[in-house]
Amino acid sequence: MSSIKNTYTETNKDFKYWRKRTLFSIMLGYGAYYFVRQNFSCAVPSICKDLCIDKAEVGWAMSVGAVCYGFGKFLFGLIGDKFSARYVLSIGLALSGLINIFLGCSSSIYLIVVFVALNQCAQAMGNPPCAKMLANWYRKNEIGSKWGLWNMAAHVGGAVSVWLSSQLVACYNWRQVFYIPGALAIIVSLLVFSMLRDTPKSLGFKSIDELECATSQTLQNEKPKISEIVKLILTNKPLWLVSFAGLFVYINKMVFFNWGPTLLQEARGSSVLGSGCLMSLFDIAGVFGGLLIGSFSDKHFKNKRSAVPCLCMLVTGIVMSIFQHITGNSIFLMGLCIVLLGACMTGPMVLIGVMATEVASKKASGSAAGFTGTLGYLGTALAGVGTGSLATSYGWNAVITVTIVTAFCAALLFGILWFIQAKKK
Repeated sequence: MSSIKNTYTETNKDFKYWRKRTLFSIMLGYGAYYFVRQNFSCAVPSICKDLCIDKAEVGWAMSVGAVCYGFGKFLFGLIGDKFSARYVLSIGLALSGLINIFLGCSSSIYLIVVFVALNQCAQAMGNPPCAKMLANWYRKNEIGSKWGLWNMAAHVGGAVSVWLSSQLVACYNWRQVFYIPGALAIIVSLLVFSMLRDTPKSLGFKSIDELECATSQTLQNEKPKISEIVKLILTNKPLWLVSFAGLFVYINKMVFFNWGPTLLQEARGSSVLGSGCLMSLFDIAGVFGGLLIGSFSDKHFKNKRSAVPCLCMLVTGIVMSIFQHITGNSIFLMGLCIVLLGACMTGPMVLIGVMATEVASKKASGSAAGFTGTLGYLGTALAGVGTGSLATSYGWNAVITVTIVTAFCAALLFGILWFIQAKKK
């Protein structure tokens, strides 16, 4: 690369082009991850009916997968920090597509559990490298809005996946829900790999650290040892607080993410297509909620971002309390609640990653995002088997009560962090 590039700043058109290209590429890649992830929740009712499997057994598949995903996020965060985020992102997407094709061929609950677990291992390769590349290409005072924009891809991918999956189930069968998205994911993985580059310095530009006038010590440690990264993560008290708050947020979100179509069909009398449309609203609301809340936190709460997810989870608890008493005939009110839940649950999930990269060193940004995901997906594991067992034994009303409690628990932990940040300032 020409040494002239080292004089380039953020105003240079080539640098701006690569920042936009990087953001578009990780949005495309991460959106495609959801094509081979959220499709499973849409296939659950048909799988249970076709293979004579009950909800508790499917819940175990979700929980095992969530544990694999959670620990995988931390592992691949470490790998992405140490090696190439570009390779991790692309290989994970291709593997997830291939595993989905095998999942579509399965007719045993044991095989389903195995392939769901393997798919979640591959899915764990999606979030940490994206977090790493966002930290590598964007400043602290703009990363919240860019994180929200990137997160929008997950909800666009999720909304399209839910709509397409419900159409495939209604018109064909549940196996097509895995075959078609799996093939698309493999194709997109090749495209994303060709479009991405890990860092500005790999193209000869200045790093974001240099643009922010970072210390020479920071600049010399761009590839730290894995043991150093682990120590930075495990001794960071604010990161632990963010992660435990995230655990409750994930329990709340994943009840709807994994069980939403089933809940709406069994507890509210929705049709297959009706539940798919309502869950698409959930994802579409998440698109705008994540984008607006991320941008809002950049402008008004740079040093106290925890205030925003605290307020979001308070609203989530209130809306879930209303949703608990809605009947299937109240279509408009039910749709409004789902829209509010999609926006208010997504905002904290966006900001958890942002706060994790801010309270951790930039050289451990991917690992920090992965660590919050590890605790978060322990919550997802509880949501998987817990929801299936609760719904089978006590009904969906008990499940909704749990989501109300976890929403207020998350709000409390975010509130504590908010108080600490305000006091520190």
